[in-house]
Amino acid sequence: MDTKTDAQPDATERKENEEAVEATETPAAVEAAEAAEAEGDAPAAPRATGVGQGAGAIVSVGLGIVALSGNWLGTVASARESLIGQLNTAQTASVAKQVSEVYGDAWHAAALVGGAFALIALIVGAFVLARPAFGAPGKAQAAWIKSTAWAGVSLGVLGLLLAVAKYTDLLLGLPKTS
Repeated sequence: MDTKTDAQPDATERKENEEAVEATETPAAVEAAEAAEAEGDAPAAPRATGVGQGAGAIVSVGLGIVALSGNWLGTVASARESLIGQLNTAQTASVAKQVSEVYGDAWHAAALVGGAFALIALIVGAFVLARPAFGAPGKAQAAWIKSTAWAGVSLGVLGLLLAVAKYTDLLLGLPKTS
């Protein structure tokens, strides 16, 4: 009955493995590797896998989603502008001025923050799409990276359009006061 398992090599196999490792570390093997490197026959360096481009594309999509859905920074900026409007508006000011100072400025601050996130998403997505032209023009970009970057660019453009519409009061403008 054979009690040897696959996980435990016998002494002969271990000795052969040690000899193979030692053979690659001999001075002749080291000299041959150095000579091949000097002649340009060295093994090719590991190729880039596009991890950075993929991460950039995903960041672009994430920023585009944040630009469209709102974020903590936009909420804080809006609340700050609302508070400033309340502090700066006298009780005797007209209703139109009070609405503009308290609500309008807060609305515009949220639009500016959303627009900033959308612009960053657009820039990051465009950079990812343009990157192969400046890095390795012959190497094709992975399809998922391209499609994700295009999604980030699209969300960035949509976010910018909505931010401009909010800021210019085309979208949900302040109510008219009498």
